[in-house]
Formats: sequence, C-alpha cells, structure tokens
Amino acid sequence: MAGAPAAAADLKVTVLDAAGKPVADAIAYAIPAVPTTRAPRAATIDQVNRRFVPRVSAVQTGAAVEFPNSDDIRHSVYSFSPANTFTLKLYAGKPANPVIFPKPGIVVLGCNIHDTMIAYVLVVDTPWFARTDAAGQATLAGLEPGSYQLKAWRSSMREEAAGEALQVGTSSPAPRTLQVPTAEDTATADMTGMADMAH
Repeated sequence: MAGAPAAAADLKVTVLDAAGKPVADAIAYAIPAVPTTRAPRAATIDQVNRRFVPRVSAVQTGAAVEFPNSDDIRHSVYSFSPANTFTLKLYAGKPANPVIFPKPGIVVLGCNIHDTMIAYVLVVDTPWFARTDAAGQATLAGLEPGSYQLKAWRSSMREEAAGEALQVGTSSPAPRTLQVPTAEDTATADMTGMADMAH
C-alpha cells in the first residue's frame, strides 16, 4: 500500500436526474471492494442565518463533525436517524466536543427551535466522495487501484442507490455519468423525512 498514492487516479463524475438535467449538491462516491484503512477526515456543519451550511454533505464512517453556531441566537441540533441519533442541547458558539458518525447511512439533521432548518449527511464507508457543482459534476480524487461500487445520492432519496461496478488501474478512468431520481419523484422525502425519522 505504500506505493498506492503515487498510482492514485482521479475520476470525473456527472450526476443527472431522470430527465437528463444536471443535479447540484448530489454526492458521488466510490465504495472499495477491500475496506480502506484510511482514517476519516473531520468535517464542519455551521449554522448561519438559521440555515445549516452546507445543507448537504458527506462524511466517512467514524468521522467527527463539528457543529459551530455562527448565529447570534441559540440552536439545538438533533437527529432521529437510525444511522446516528443524537441531540445537542440549546447552545451558542461551538460545542465542546464534535459528534461522531459511527455507521453508514443517511442522517437528517434538524433544529429543535427552528423547524425550517434541515440538513442531510450521507455517511459512507469510503474516503472517496465529492459533492457535485451547479453543472452536476464532481471529481473523486486519489482513487487507489482496485474494484469499487460507484454510486450517487441526492437529499430527496430515502435510500442509497445500488451503484455500478468501477475498476481503477494506474491511470485515470474514463468519466462516468450516474443517474438519480428527479426531485419531484421523491419530493415528499424532503419535507417528511424528519417526521418519519422521529418514529
């Protein structure tokens, strides 16, 4: 494994909806067939103008996530999602400890004080993930040679997609295009996800 970084490859991914339109703020990721030993990177989800920033993000399983509050009012961050159930009681500033996301899955975040505050975190068993830009494009950087399942997810999806096979050699693979449902197809998930997770 010592020589793997020198042979790492980058993969360009485009995420489209069922109508062929680019999807911004989707997560493209590659799950390795052989589990990686890379330690998860820490992440930050801020609270600005009564919004979570970013609204959609991904972290590797086991990652520590900071939840600073940059507003001049207090927030209480919580999730009832099976992948990570937790509550940060009403606070200002920055909590003393980050929240660990211990297992893969979709985590829906809310604020007990402000019902319109919703965010989504996809927890994945891989360090190779990226959020798409306005053109629906993302780059998975530094893929090590090997076999993967390539997947895409957007916040209106209640479950992760099955994915497709990806083989990475010593050179960058050809760009790939992945499809996710249109937002309209799963619109109820965006509004009812928090309520469903609570039961």
